[in-house]
Amino acid sequence: MERTLFHIDVNNAFLSWEAVKRLKENPDALDLRTVPSVIAGSSQSRRGIVLAKSTPAKKFGIVTGEPVFSAQQKCPHLICVSPDFELYHRYSQQLFSLLSNYSDRIEVFSIDECFLEYTGMEEIFGAPLDAAQRIRNHIKTELKFTVNIGISTNKLLAKMAGELEKPDKIHTMYPHEIKDKLWPQPVEQLFMVGRRTAQRLKRMNIQTIGDLAHTSSALLEKEFKSFGALLYAYANGIESSMVSPADAINTPKSIGNSTTLPKDVTDAQGAFGVLLALSDTVASRLRKHGLCAEEITITIKSSDFQVYSHQCRISDVVNCTNAIYKYACKLFLQAWKGEPIRLLGVRAGRLCPEEGVQLSLFAQDWSKEKKADKAMDAIRLKYGKQAVCRSSLLLPNLKNCSGGHLQINPNSFR
Repeated sequence: MERTLFHIDVNNAFLSWEAVKRLKENPDALDLRTVPSVIAGSSQSRRGIVLAKSTPAKKFGIVTGEPVFSAQQKCPHLICVSPDFELYHRYSQQLFSLLSNYSDRIEVFSIDECFLEYTGMEEIFGAPLDAAQRIRNHIKTELKFTVNIGISTNKLLAKMAGELEKPDKIHTMYPHEIKDKLWPQPVEQLFMVGRRTAQRLKRMNIQTIGDLAHTSSALLEKEFKSFGALLYAYANGIESSMVSPADAINTPKSIGNSTTLPKDVTDAQGAFGVLLALSDTVASRLRKHGLCAEEITITIKSSDFQVYSHQCRISDVVNCTNAIYKYACKLFLQAWKGEPIRLLGVRAGRLCPEEGVQLSLFAQDWSKEKKADKAMDAIRLKYGKQAVCRSSLLLPNLKNCSGGHLQINPNSFR
């Protein structure tokens, strides 16, 4: 039996959910979806990045991820709304709960999108297009926001179908439609092709997804290593991963945290304080999931928005704060070019279960630090995240970090 999958994606999710909330509170309120508006962080704290935009805002050339001040230059009367992540989580859960009426095989892909295995459900809900229309109307009637639904035989093609035209649309992209619907698209539209990869492909005179599909797999692997084989497969619509059941426990592939600094950091000591706070957060989350890391990565964004990262494999798999901090500082000193720093990030990768870790003869002994971490975790669990923190995080520039959000005093960076 040929598989049938749906990719369901909320249109302008954060902004739509904020608009729905306001209209519920006041039916006469302005619908943010009908005017130039964005969900964005605070420009004063320099976290002023556009997270979501309305369709009218898009017409002004505003794009997700650009600074608020840039968006406001494009549209001086732009309405900016601060994010409300508790609200987004609530609506996200309502969406996935509604979708569980149509299949027990739902894989959450992000807070506002998922894959739904429809194979075998035709006898209950009818043909895929009819069922998709039913789901779309159900969401619009009950939850008051719109979605795009892509339909195909695998997750890749279903996702690419859902991107064809927005908002509030249903599209198919079956294998026999690849030539007409997938291949004419610019190569940067293919899932997993980022800006830098697209630039490299275009230097190879690969302009469209069709060009990529007809490029030798061997040539792509020579240029991109194993990623080249994936590019070739995706350009030809080849993908075979299964949809996880709704109750599957998915182990994270990596755990990280980053923060945009209120003022640029210009010295290593200032960066070390931020790295300690970030390491504390990452380590706390690792321990919460019962995981250890075999790889640490740090990310640096300079004041002129240049981003680069540095990573290393480690011999002693870790989840204690001091260990992650040690490697983060080492990586920072190796990578930092001396320019003013706008953002720092720490990420733990190559995760493995803590209970299966075998101690190396040559690994550093972190037993004392682990006992301290365990005690802090217990206190935070009982009395809250703000109950205890490391004394070094009480410095003026690091007001608080307790395994969660990082708050930084801008006046401390001179």
